[in-house]
Amino acid sequence: MADNWMQIKVRCCADDVGTVDSVMSMVGTGLMTEDYSDLDEMLSGVYGELVDETILTADRTHSTVSVFVPVSGSPEESELFIRERLISEGLKFELSHSFVSEDDWADSWKQYYKPVRCGKRIVIVPVWEDFCPSETDIVILMYPGMAFGTGTHETTRLCAELLEEYTHPGDRMIDVGCGSGILAICASKLGASECLACDIDPDAVRVARENTKLNCTPNVQCEVSDLVSKVKPVLFDIVAVNIVADVIIRLSPDIGRYLTKDAVLIVSGIICERADETVDALRKSGFEPISERRENGWYAAALKRVGD
Repeated sequence: MADNWMQIKVRCCADDVGTVDSVMSMVGTGLMTEDYSDLDEMLSGVYGELVDETILTADRTHSTVSVFVPVSGSPEESELFIRERLISEGLKFELSHSFVSEDDWADSWKQYYKPVRCGKRIVIVPVWEDFCPSETDIVILMYPGMAFGTGTHETTRLCAELLEEYTHPGDRMIDVGCGSGILAICASKLGASECLACDIDPDAVRVARENTKLNCTPNVQCEVSDLVSKVKPVLFDIVAVNIVADVIIRLSPDIGRYLTKDAVLIVSGIICERADETVDALRKSGFEPISERRENGWYAAALKRVGD
C-alpha cells in the first residue's frame, strides 16, 4: 500500500509533553505519546522480571509525541505550524517526520491497546481483545483506525467518567470533535436516547460510524461538521467537547445555544496550565464548574449554566 500518512514526531523534555500534546492536536486527531517520566512510580511494587527490559531502561527525562496527518492534505504546512508554535512557546525540541500506510499505523496500535476501565462501569475494549465483563460492566468495543479516542488517553477517560456521572436515561447528547465516536457510544450505552457525534475529519467520522455499528448503537448519528456549524438547532442535555483549550474558549460564547436549561457541559483536552483560562472563558458565558478532574497534567470539568 502506498504511504498515505505523514508521521510528525517531536522529542521534547518530559515536563513539556502536555504543551506539545496540545499543540500537535491542533493539526490532527491521530496522536501517539511515549512518556516514561512517571514509570518508576507506576512500577512500584511490580516485579522487574515481568517488565520488558527496553521499558526498564527507557529515558525518563524525554518524551516523544507523534501526530499522523494525511499526505493528501498539506503535511508540510502542519509540520511548519508545529515548529513555529513550539518555538513561540520557548521549548527545546527535535522534530522529524516519516511516511506510513494506514494499515501499518493501525497494526502498530494493536500491541499496546488493551482493555481500559473508565469510572466505575465503563470498559473500553479493542475488538481484537478477549474480555470477560462483570454483570455491571458497560463494554464499549473499539476499532480506532486513524481516529483519536481509544480510552487510553487521560482526556478521553476523564470525559467518560464524567459522562457516567451525569448521563441520564432519555438524554439527548452531542459529542463535538468525536474522533472514534467513543464518547457518544458511551452516552448511548449509559441510556441517552439520541446522540450526535460530529468531527471536522471525514476519516474520524467514518471510523465513528463503524464503531457505532460494532456496538449496536443505531441512535448515534455521526456527521462531518466544523465544530457545531452544521448542527441542527435542537437542544441537548449533555454536550461533550474533548478537543483543546483554544477551541473550547472559542466555542464558549456560542455553546449555550445548544443546551437545555439544566444541561451539563463536559470539557476536556485541556492541559492543567490552561484550566483557569478556559474556565474563566466559560464563566463569562454563564457556566460554572460542578465537578473537576485532573490526571497526569490534564484537566476536565462538568459545568452547568447559572442564573437561568
